[in-house]
Amino acid sequence: MVKVWDPLVRASHWLLVVCVALTWATGEGGKAWHVGLGYLACAIISVRIIWGFVGPRYARFAEFMQTPCATFAYGLRVLAGNEPRYIGHNPLGGWMIVLLLTCIALTGFTGWLYTTDRFWGVEWVGELHEGLAIALLCLIATHIAGVVLASKRHGENLAAAMLHGRKREENERT
Repeated sequence: MVKVWDPLVRASHWLLVVCVALTWATGEGGKAWHVGLGYLACAIISVRIIWGFVGPRYARFAEFMQTPCATFAYGLRVLAGNEPRYIGHNPLGGWMIVLLLTCIALTGFTGWLYTTDRFWGVEWVGELHEGLAIALLCLIATHIAGVVLASKRHGENLAAAMLHGRKREENERT
């Protein structure tokens, strides 16, 4: 077994899971919790972005971000059922991280914007905030489906790996 995801990556992942779930649950009628959890999610994202540049190997964006062409080619291999296994995030997983972090950040930003004097009660800001929250749920569902598919195809439990941080070493890409 090789250590892949460090404690900060794992903690930020699971804290975001909890924050997003609780923020969604408190969206109607739990304003103080909703706002506080939204700020916490944005703080976690800020830390994760910094860690993506200064953290250990598998935490770094440079490690798992591939070009669009390389990602498309990987996607075709997924569809063909012969994609390679990655120790860290695969190309589609890398882009999913960026999409999830961006969507959560934009949802938090529009939520904050809605509380400012200038945008309080402005309909398009509220609708954008809600639309981003729905888009986030779609991304989360896609992320979970990708984790399940990759786990099944490569014979490993990726959710468990995100808890303990280790994966088997064989078949690492070069």
